Amino acid sequence: MFDRLIHSKPGAGRARGSVPAIRSAGAGWTALGLAFFAVIAILWGATASPAPGSASAISAPPPVASPQVAQSADLRLYRSIAERVRAGENYYVAASTEQRARSFPLKPGVAIRLPTLAWLQAALGATGTMAAAIVLLIGIAAAWWRRFAAEGASPAERRAGTALVLIGSALLLNPDYHVLHELWAGALIAFAVGIHRPNQWLGAVLVGALALAIRELALPFVMLMAAMALYRRNWHETAAWGIVVSGFALVLAWHLHIVSGYVLPDDTVGPGWLALRGPAGWVGSVILSSPLHVLPAAFGAFAIAASLLGWAAMRGVAGATVLMLSVGYGLGFMLAGRDDNFYWGLIVTQLLLGGMAFVPRLFRALVDLATAWRATRVSRALAE
Repeated sequence: MFDRLIHSKPGAGRARGSVPAIRSAGAGWTALGLAFFAVIAILWGATASPAPGSASAISAPPPVASPQVAQSADLRLYRSIAERVRAGENYYVAASTEQRARSFPLKPGVAIRLPTLAWLQAALGATGTMAAAIVLLIGIAAAWWRRFAAEGASPAERRAGTALVLIGSALLLNPDYHVLHELWAGALIAFAVGIHRPNQWLGAVLVGALALAIRELALPFVMLMAAMALYRRNWHETAAWGIVVSGFALVLAWHLHIVSGYVLPDDTVGPGWLALRGPAGWVGSVILSSPLHVLPAAFGAFAIAASLLGWAAMRGVAGATVLMLSVGYGLGFMLAGRDDNFYWGLIVTQLLLGGMAFVPRLFRALVDLATAWRATRVSRALAE
């Protein structure tokens, strides 16, 4: 049923459009079990009640696509920093000054974002940034159109899957959100997974490195890709992802060193991100940072669950990658991130909905399984 999920022999020649072979049939059942665990957590999160006196992770913050968020404190901060950098001001001066003036924390050092996005937007300008967003959106569509075909999707699944991935990434077309680091990092992750092949991985590594340079929340994605390459025993790709992680560690250390020179002793210390919100944190982050926010929370949770089961039923490297990526970040949202950090969900929501195109496969597989089980029972009865 789910017999070809992760393994492919590195460097092995394959016909175009073929699906990588399996190391063991158990991998497929492992993926299915992972998906069902995620479904239980998601449905639990949709019905979880908030603690007394606390805001619900699902209902408290406005959805990321709402006009209120366009004027939210976080977006106003990042927009002001970008404008100052575009005017020629030093990024660290602009960021520290703006965060201090708006009573935003400057401690710990990661409270000040990496400068990559502000520098890029300063170089491109508003028009160039929009052009880059359109090009990236087209690139995501083209990448997944080809990826779905390469992994054996039917024409209907290919159209539906590509359309759903595009819906998840459509926020790129709204300039109000171009200052959100998670939007760009998530879009780059979507593109990287779309262009990745077990024997053609350099482009994905470079795109993943850019996502990580924009937002450190892309690090789990990079580490997942490294782990999958290691599982396939593709030593060159594993080393490439390892170089990205090592390079990022150096860049982050450099960034924190510079930030320390702009932080004053009485600057605000930010509250901890270890919030332990549980399944509601996962559901809230995903729903509020995706088109699912227009649905009632329970329907949104069912859509998330269906998407995960669809990726599990897809079979192939892409389905396994998105499934593990979504569940991994979901577990992270259960542990870390406050209610007002819900837009972190943009890291994964731009791929998630594509899995719904493959839900019919799951139903067909379950019917086949039930039919085979019934036939086995009949055969045993006749043999007796």
